[in-house]
Amino acid sequence: MAPRLNPLTLLAAAAAVLVITTAAANWAVSLTVAAGAVALAAAFGRTRRVLLAGGAILAPFWLSLLVMHGLFYPEGRTVLAGWGPARVTAEGLGFAVDMGLRTSAFVLVLMLFSFSIRVPDLVASLDALRLPPQFGYVLASTLMLAPIISARLQKVRQAQESRGLVVEQGLVSRLKAVRLQMVPLVLGLVHDAGIRAQALDARGFRRAGPRTSYREVHDSTAQRVFRLAVLLLAGAAVALRIVASTSGGGSA
Repeated sequence: MAPRLNPLTLLAAAAAVLVITTAAANWAVSLTVAAGAVALAAAFGRTRRVLLAGGAILAPFWLSLLVMHGLFYPEGRTVLAGWGPARVTAEGLGFAVDMGLRTSAFVLVLMLFSFSIRVPDLVASLDALRLPPQFGYVLASTLMLAPIISARLQKVRQAQESRGLVVEQGLVSRLKAVRLQMVPLVLGLVHDAGIRAQALDARGFRRAGPRTSYREVHDSTAQRVFRLAVLLLAGAAVALRIVASTSGGGSA
């Protein structure tokens, strides 16, 4: 069985793709990156998780973009339809689609990355680089936040249903259930954070000095060369973008 890729390799690849997508600032590049992320998720068997998590973030974002820029874009000149102060302009729709595709590429790439790594392996790899332990902890906590909230919410829902809470199909009933679940959810997360902080202090999390890890993560020269290459490529993309912007500003 082939060894898994080092988490730092996946992190470098994801960061390089996002930097290049930002530097390109082109809807076609953003669409290609988003489609590539979905294709990779399908190849790895993670399509459902990536699309569900990404859709929960992107659906309201796309809606807000279309409302704000599609209807009230101040620089819009080509009016396609109008209702009083609200005007659908070609420029507004173009800006909304461009920003929506760019954000979609970001979200889908990050979702694919978060569902493709083992967080303990990532923390061990960061420790091997002698980075401050706080950096690895913050990154790991960010990646694990959604699963932790989901598991805690499931426990709260089961506890309330066992006490007689009935959630009906109506919107009012669901909103009432959400209100009742938010308070124990937030209190439980705050309590968990305090326990986790005490456990970290007991294990010398903030102490200086050399550290050892019982977890060994596979790495290779080829992967290290790949990480350096993609980061250099991302840096080159940013440099080209800066030169192009400077040249365009100078010619204008």
